[in-house]
Amino acid sequence: MNKFTIFFTSILLSVSLFGQSRVSHTQFDQLLQEYVDEQGMVNYKGLQADRSSLKSYLSMLESNAPQKSWTRDQKLAYWINAYNAYTLDLILEHYPVKSIKDIGSTIKIPFVSTAWDIKFINIGGKEYDLNNIEHGIIRKEFEEPRIHFALVCAAVSCPKLQNRAYVPEKLDEQLTKAAKDFLGNPDKNNFKSSNKATLSKLFNWYGGDFKKKGTLVEYINKYAPTQLSKNANIDWMDYNWNLNEQK
Repeated sequence: MNKFTIFFTSILLSVSLFGQSRVSHTQFDQLLQEYVDEQGMVNYKGLQADRSSLKSYLSMLESNAPQKSWTRDQKLAYWINAYNAYTLDLILEHYPVKSIKDIGSTIKIPFVSTAWDIKFINIGGKEYDLNNIEHGIIRKEFEEPRIHFALVCAAVSCPKLQNRAYVPEKLDEQLTKAAKDFLGNPDKNNFKSSNKATLSKLFNWYGGDFKKKGTLVEYINKYAPTQLSKNANIDWMDYNWNLNEQK
């Protein structure tokens, strides 16, 4: 490696580290620890009183959009936290509310008037809604099925909101934990035997994401508390859209 290559590489590394150093998920981590319990339920009343701290974190995200020089895990952790933090802020904007599905136009038109289609996010000068972040960025760019256990849409049947922020240096470990927590919760995925299970509709809605490298059962068996046989009978649970609020 010649001197010019070494110099150029060091410059690129410095730019990458500088850009990422301006992004810290510590503030969001502290909020999650304070207002989210071990079951993933949220103290929205308490968080509402501390909304300025959430707004401060969102302002930091808005001013520091992911850069091409960032690593994959830096980008993915950023977007997962952004989705979850903006979802909390959307709930607070309309709180008290019984369900996220009560937010948006009273005339529900898919992909037009739901809570996930409200353009209330501005990152790096670009306007987004929650669908843009989940489907247009995370699912499109990262091809990581475990994100479905990390993105939380504020409903009881969603995967639990982890009470720690996602961070690049622990991202793989955190995503695996989220997958095991979700599949290990009998209220959301009930493994009655190796031949029968009643699973979350997430596995039905996003089946294609889980079957890119094998069958759905093969994917589930990576993280499930009970190993399913390849011909297991699978039914789908009703989805509870009530707010994931602490009682």
